[in-house]
Amino acid sequence: MKKLLLASAATALLAGPGLAASHSNEIKIGVLLGFTGPIESLTPSIAAGAELAMTEVNESGLLLDGATVTPVRGDSTCVDASAATAVAERQITDDGIKGIMGADCSGVTGAVLANVAVPNGIVMISPSATSPALSEAEDNGLFFRTAPSDARQGEVMADVLMEQGVKEVAVTYTNNDYGKGLADAFQAAFEKAGGKVTISAAHEDGKGDYSAEVGALDSAGGERLVVVGYVDQGGSGIVRAALDAGAFDTFHFPDGMIGDALTEKFGDEIEGSSGQLPGTDSPGGDKFKELAGDAADASSPFTPEAYDAAALMMLAMQAAGSAEPGDYKDKIEMVANAPGEQIFPGELAKALEILKNGGDIDYVGATAVELIGPGESAGSYREITIKDGKIETVKYR
Repeated sequence: MKKLLLASAATALLAGPGLAASHSNEIKIGVLLGFTGPIESLTPSIAAGAELAMTEVNESGLLLDGATVTPVRGDSTCVDASAATAVAERQITDDGIKGIMGADCSGVTGAVLANVAVPNGIVMISPSATSPALSEAEDNGLFFRTAPSDARQGEVMADVLMEQGVKEVAVTYTNNDYGKGLADAFQAAFEKAGGKVTISAAHEDGKGDYSAEVGALDSAGGERLVVVGYVDQGGSGIVRAALDAGAFDTFHFPDGMIGDALTEKFGDEIEGSSGQLPGTDSPGGDKFKELAGDAADASSPFTPEAYDAAALMMLAMQAAGSAEPGDYKDKIEMVANAPGEQIFPGELAKALEILKNGGDIDYVGATAVELIGPGESAGSYREITIKDGKIETVKYR
């Protein structure tokens, strides 16, 4: 019954402006994600995760004495900073949003933060922007993320490969902040652990032929090809060219490459390949899966992180007694971390009630949220392998 209620509420929430107009106390939150572009196959589930939290809060009727939250979707494209900035500006000036759940990819996130969020004093909580450079961004205390930095993912990736006995790899990365940042973090960690990177070369997205890039990678050699790219763009182009040329038959994939589209494209052609993406085996993960039902793919990359990002924003509003970003930004770390009663997916009404009564919460959420300053997620990772053409979890780190 709970799932049916949530699904019905989600349908109503997205039905259009008619419903929104019936509520005098409406809070709009931007959902700024790449609905087109190199991660478009992942984005619908990420958005659904965030909107699931909004629906749950609306069902409770407890946010700021009965306020209704409305998501305002915007297309970041993932890679076009100008387009993402323009969309974010419209969400603020035309729609009157009070926060941005997003953006998604690191480059556009940094652009929106610097050019739109900071000048307008708007809170951003990204579920998926992982570039280490964002840790140093001038954000006036407005930027947070529920996915860990790639400085951490680089270390995890090196650990996974070394434990598999892979000591020599070639690396290709998409030529942007995400790709370069993660490739550099991985190479530093891998070489420190005693591994060798034979080549680390950028690739451009949107090309029809990657044979030249694969030729260079093949010439450099390596036991495995590390593909730091996007599953709906050049990363998959590199894999296809490598397979067709017989250059590599096993790969290692970070988060931007892992999703249903990967196995749909390659199946058992990439048997034995490995990878990692943010994930946890905390109780919150199972609770989120049960809550999501058919409304969102709980195992899809960054979907649980999006639920947590939206939940943190709304809980911080309740703690501040205000939906104004300048008021609630300082409450985000407070509701995310101990002390307080632990809060899991499906318990947002309970959290809102505790905060309304002046109590403390420790939001654990779907991904074992723990924010370490400034606004960084401590994070954990799910190691995967490709077995029988499907993605299987090996363990959590």
